Amino acid sequence: MNLSQYVESLKNDREFMAGVASWRDLPARPARYAQFPDWLDARLLGALRQRGVHRLYIHQRKALDCVQQGGNPVVVTPTASGKTLCYNLPVLNTVLQDPAARALYLFPTKALSSDQVSELYEMVEAMGAEIKAYTYDGDTPQPARTAIRQAGQVVVTNPDMLHSGILPHHTKWVRLFENLRYIVIDEIHAYRGVFGSNLANVIRRLKRICAFYGSHPQFICCSATIANPRELACALTGEEVTLIDENGAPAGVKHVVFYNPPVVNRQLGIRRSAQDETLAIVDKLLKNDIQTIVFTRSRVVLEVLVRRLKDGRGGQLGEAEGIRGYRGGYLPTQRRAIEKALRAGEVRCVVSTNALELGIDIGQLDACVLCGYPGTIAGTWQQAGRAGRRNEASLLILVGTSGPLDQYIMTHPDFFFGQSPERAYVNPDNLYILLNHMKCAAYELPFSREESFSGNQSTGEMLEYLAGEGILREVSGRYYWMAEEFPQAAINLRSAADQNFVIVDITRPARHRVIGEMDRFTVPMLLHQHAIYMNEGRQYQVERLDFDNKKAYVRAVDVDYYTDANLVTSLKVLYDSQQQPLTKDVIKHRGDVLVSSMVTMFKKMKLDTQENLGWGQVRLPELEMHTSACWWTLPEGLEECYGREAVQSAMLGLAHLVRHIAPAYLMCAPTDIQVTYRVRDPFTKQPTIYLNDAVPGGLGLSDKVYEMDMLLFDEVLARVRDCSCSAGCPGCVGAGARDGGKETLEKILRELGAGKQDGR
Repeated sequence: MNLSQYVESLKNDREFMAGVASWRDLPARPARYAQFPDWLDARLLGALRQRGVHRLYIHQRKALDCVQQGGNPVVVTPTASGKTLCYNLPVLNTVLQDPAARALYLFPTKALSSDQVSELYEMVEAMGAEIKAYTYDGDTPQPARTAIRQAGQVVVTNPDMLHSGILPHHTKWVRLFENLRYIVIDEIHAYRGVFGSNLANVIRRLKRICAFYGSHPQFICCSATIANPRELACALTGEEVTLIDENGAPAGVKHVVFYNPPVVNRQLGIRRSAQDETLAIVDKLLKNDIQTIVFTRSRVVLEVLVRRLKDGRGGQLGEAEGIRGYRGGYLPTQRRAIEKALRAGEVRCVVSTNALELGIDIGQLDACVLCGYPGTIAGTWQQAGRAGRRNEASLLILVGTSGPLDQYIMTHPDFFFGQSPERAYVNPDNLYILLNHMKCAAYELPFSREESFSGNQSTGEMLEYLAGEGILREVSGRYYWMAEEFPQAAINLRSAADQNFVIVDITRPARHRVIGEMDRFTVPMLLHQHAIYMNEGRQYQVERLDFDNKKAYVRAVDVDYYTDANLVTSLKVLYDSQQQPLTKDVIKHRGDVLVSSMVTMFKKMKLDTQENLGWGQVRLPELEMHTSACWWTLPEGLEECYGREAVQSAMLGLAHLVRHIAPAYLMCAPTDIQVTYRVRDPFTKQPTIYLNDAVPGGLGLSDKVYEMDMLLFDEVLARVRDCSCSAGCPGCVGAGARDGGKETLEKILRELGAGKQDGR
């Protein structure tokens, strides 16, 4: 059965259609073309025509014209719209005319680097030209590295390698930095939060080294659709950029289905498991031989789905090779093998976290199923774009969870289809991040006191601080590196954590092997002793966690459960930097807080029914984090007015809703923020709600919430009022709220000033 026939069969399936909250068929879009510019090299034109490209899309032509005029374009068009030519054509054209010219390509992942350099090779071979394009990353063999440094005209790498392997050793890259004409940054929407803030500082260091060698490269940026691509590109590059967002690429029909699992307990508002519904939908797709990608929001859900799909298809894990998992933490060789099998059509279903959200070529997929709303409109469209990448019809099915944001999207589809995608935020001048990169910059080149490095911070004061700490030494107004350590090694660009933990399989005593890796902040939740670690559906029990040496030792097991840990968080205010009355009785604050977190216990959950089979204790050290936060103090008399239990239930619901709704406006992952409540807070002595950045030093997310809180509270109120439950349910006030919580929450939201603009 082809996709069109399957779509028609779904429309005639009464049981499925009963759960459909919205079905939109987005029409096909014709291509809009422009001619090649007359300055394009004839060899390049010949290679393009040989590949069947006889005209450019309008956004491609505009990007080429912008580069030719000396500008810095940022191209913002959907997945599979030919953005690659927007940078490959000007770069190759320049190198053909001037073999000494150099270009540096930055991709957020090794997989994307490898994928894009393959396309570059094909272009070069089609031209029959001597253009040397190389991938330079951690997998590059040592003998090849010297040749790349000396002869590489196009160097393709990732931010991590640029940070730790190229910039600190710039004296070995003189030819690159003296002749660098272009810096290409693809998938810039991926650079937000910690990663983006770190990259902006890496680019500052890169530009500083380029200036030292006398080059001033242009930037060419590409992005999926977000609300502020120009602002983000400016923040990342420190340059003025030109926005190109008029898409000329064609697209096939896209069937977009929002599926809401049926209610199984109307009084409590509990719906059937999104995992179970996703499993049933994917099973039907596979039975009809429709190649499918499934996106989940967590690695635990991913592994459970893979295991259950494999069990359902073959009984034995080895008999279901057409089903694979894909996520961060898998080894590079494992991920490359999965990508290759997808392109070859050997994998009929891949279950992924957002690791496959980026533009890696994984062949032609027909359907995309999302197990839960990804959290942002931009992320949803990016994941949906992984199906139908060759301008053919595609199917997107979004399966809603019981979470408040999912239920809001299900009941308000126009919010999704009518809204612009969200904004992406970075904070390059975060003191924690900036100070680390200033150390790296000083290691690479001495600083002069007058030199500017950041936008807002005083370089002179920070240099004096580093000199006082014995890290730098001042000589005649210049600051030189004098510490013994290599500062780049202490910085993880993708998180505020230090280096990852490795996962070692000790099933066979004579042959221990590394099977995965995990970041430090996730380890206590998923790699504590007796946890079940899963890798593509295979189960391993954690025998020992060596926190000091960053290793987890696991042994293969075959059990019918997985583990889910419980994280306990406490918060202490360090500094209240700003206060502002929100209403007569409510004050909002922002400042610095100390967040302490500890995993105390874990539950054993049955794979198929999600039943709780028991629990166990976890004994791991407490983790502390100094970060930024905003908070709201409510009137003291709430308990006397509504009762302690009702107020506690309402505040639990408020924290639950803010935690789920705020990421939609901040374009961050739900794990990037933390929301806590206290009916009587020891610092404020009043009922208080806290929202803090889940990153040391903060990223500015809580500052954005401080500025937009009324918009946030209006959305929370709308979600509470639009929910059809009577007294509160998991879709509005959360699973832990008691009777009366919903009514009291509405009253507290009015205390906060919500609903005034719409007259509620």
